[in-house]
Amino acid sequence: MTNAAHTMFADDLASNALGIELVEAADGHAVATMRITETMVNGHGIAHGGYVFLLADTTFACACNTHGPVTVASGAEISFVAAGKLGDHLIATATERTRYGRNGIYDVTVHRETPDGPEVVAEFRGRSRTIQKASR
Repeated sequence: MTNAAHTMFADDLASNALGIELVEAADGHAVATMRITETMVNGHGIAHGGYVFLLADTTFACACNTHGPVTVASGAEISFVAAGKLGDHLIATATERTRYGRNGIYDVTVHRETPDGPEVVAEFRGRSRTIQKASR
């Protein structure tokens, strides 16, 4: 199903250039994935936090734009729980917590699959603001 989030993501050159894939986006929820490549690893040999943030932020943007009006971030924060590693296939899941007026709050969990099950890499909370009544 195509909605405003899919249209927005298709035009997102930054996210697409990094290989982020939008798996699903509907009704305030979104899932996106990204593989950690050699160019995403920092001087400590782990995933640069900016790339993990970017995946979470992209997934948040997709979730808050599923409703149709153009919606942007008004703020966000992230807690890094575990280091991402070269080759990790990260999965970000965004969930709408609440919308009130033109504002919203969304939580995004970024995890990787391991033989023992999912391992959380980061937790992200985004605050959104609707800036237009209808998407383009």
